Amino acid sequence: MKITAKGEYGVRAMAMLARDYRAGPIPLREIAVREGISYQFLEQIFLPLRRAGLIASVRGAKGGYTLAHPPEKIRVGDIVRALEGPIAPVDCVAEGKNNSCRRKNICPTRGIWEKLRDTMSEVLDEITLADVATMAQKTSEEGS
Repeated sequence: MKITAKGEYGVRAMAMLARDYRAGPIPLREIAVREGISYQFLEQIFLPLRRAGLIASVRGAKGGYTLAHPPEKIRVGDIVRALEGPIAPVDCVAEGKNNSCRRKNICPTRGIWEKLRDTMSEVLDEITLADVATMAQKTSEEGS
């Protein structure tokens, strides 16, 4: 599975919201400028994130977007699934499609793809946005 720009930028934007979690809503234009992402593309990214219940929008003069849950409760895997769909290197082992392949019982490579899927899911699900924000802070301090 290759993470598209949508997934990459979505994780970056969510990490920014995590870093500024206590600051309140952040306007989409500010997120776009700070992360160097097209405003229009960011709009397309934030729609499925909002539908998945990962972000919330606040209207008004001091409106913008905020995380719908504390950064410790949102996993990178949640974001990737909301933007990219099920995590799987091949369709026949996609999460939720365990019985869809007619060659399931005789496929010599299925175990490889299942192990890869499980490992990818495990890594993405063990990292929270709080972890990403901490990593970003350390990177920022080292670069200064």
